[in-house]
Amino acid sequence: MDCEFIEKEGQGYILCRKPDQPLRTERDVLDLVSACMEHNSYKLLLQEEALSAGFYNLRTGLAGTALQKFINYHIKAAAVIRTEVTAQGRFRELLAELNKGRDFRVFGSRDEAESWLLGGI
Repeated sequence: MDCEFIEKEGQGYILCRKPDQPLRTERDVLDLVSACMEHNSYKLLLQEEALSAGFYNLRTGLAGTALQKFINYHIKAAAVIRTEVTAQGRFRELLAELNKGRDFRVFGSRDEAESWLLGGI
């Protein structure tokens, strides 16, 4: 995973950008959890390129596994994903529910995602 610790407004978060291999397995999810723990930052921002096609297909279970791990480890996570990708099928329904909560949200821009992660929204 291509992860970087970003410090902004006196707070830090882990930014996961386009990796050589996008998030595809539970092991990849655990690597993200480890990156958060290594930097003592329980905030995570995922860019769309870091997510595999399997993440959007709920039948693979990858999104559910990732979200459950984030919740279990108290990681507040945001994803920056284009609307065209999220506006499809069951994934759109899942996001509608998730965006009501405090654990995981999807945004159209990095600025919006950062603001939510850092407590501005």
